[in-house]
Amino acid sequence: MLAEETVFLTGFPGFIAGRLLKLLATEAGRFLLLVQPSFAERAQEELKTIAAQAGRSLADFAVLQGDITEPDLGMSFADLETARSQSTVLFHLAAIYDLAVTRNVGMRVNLGGTRNVNQFARSLKRLCHYHYVSTCYVAGKRRGRVLETELQHDAGFRNFYEETKYLAEMEVDALKSEMPITIHRPAVVCGDSKTGETAKYDGIYYLIHYLLKWPSVLSAFNIGNSDVTLNLVPVDFVVQAMSVLAEDPRSLGKTIQLADPQPLTTRDLFNAIARCMAGKESSITLPASLVHTSLMLPFAPAITDLPHSGVPYFFLKQTYDTATSSELLAPHGISCPPFESYVGAIVDYAMRHPTLTP
Repeated sequence: MLAEETVFLTGFPGFIAGRLLKLLATEAGRFLLLVQPSFAERAQEELKTIAAQAGRSLADFAVLQGDITEPDLGMSFADLETARSQSTVLFHLAAIYDLAVTRNVGMRVNLGGTRNVNQFARSLKRLCHYHYVSTCYVAGKRRGRVLETELQHDAGFRNFYEETKYLAEMEVDALKSEMPITIHRPAVVCGDSKTGETAKYDGIYYLIHYLLKWPSVLSAFNIGNSDVTLNLVPVDFVVQAMSVLAEDPRSLGKTIQLADPQPLTTRDLFNAIARCMAGKESSITLPASLVHTSLMLPFAPAITDLPHSGVPYFFLKQTYDTATSSELLAPHGISCPPFESYVGAIVDYAMRHPTLTP
């Protein structure tokens, strides 16, 4: 039971880590949170709210200032000794989630940082579960259906984010024989399925913001296609899944793709958003080749708000098997909701919040 555990978590106060902490706070005993010094004050403020909502004492949450890119995670000697002696469950979420990340930064944070966390994990004498948060996009440029049991490939990558997360997962996966590890691979994470709340406008929000420029006209010309799906998962599904699997011994040694088992094509995603904004679906679907060429023109990002780094995700024929995920989550009553059930919430949130506070 998590109530008896001490959870060490990286990535707080990031959006996904913060949401996960809110859920875990109702279950676990104590938390040690690795926080970069520049975010320490914000972390302390957010902890007040989380503790109050969970009916917990602030004393159950300890902020340990550090950085995953540094030896011993940049912690002081005292904090390192505390973490090593008390941590029993480890969640590693800290990473650079940026499709345009440079190779040097991605290698330092995503790969080097994970190596440091792995080394830290090895030093935990009482470790009973290590949760590593990866991404479905370690599949890179692979085509077709990607199984949860598959990782190594030579298909290449669309960017250094994918490449460095792939290299990091390879190293975590190699430790499964010596540590109790679960690897979580979310697909494209979007806002809360009920409130629409999000902390970053990327992924499907590029399409939402494009249509918001002139809904009545732009919604008539569908820039999606029927051959490619874009796999979206709301943040509340992702954190609920990770939270329950933290207490499920069946997840040990598994790699779990937190993805929509029935994702919509980009054409259907376009129409679902268009119905919310303009009350109608598109009347014309533009040729995929024309759309791709147009989106890659030098001036296209200024018009569409879709950066060139995001374009390939709307054209790669790649899907994700969720057999293990579904089997493990079904007994907990958790499943990924269909996009149509929450598109209204995320569109409404984007309309009411044109810009997000960092």
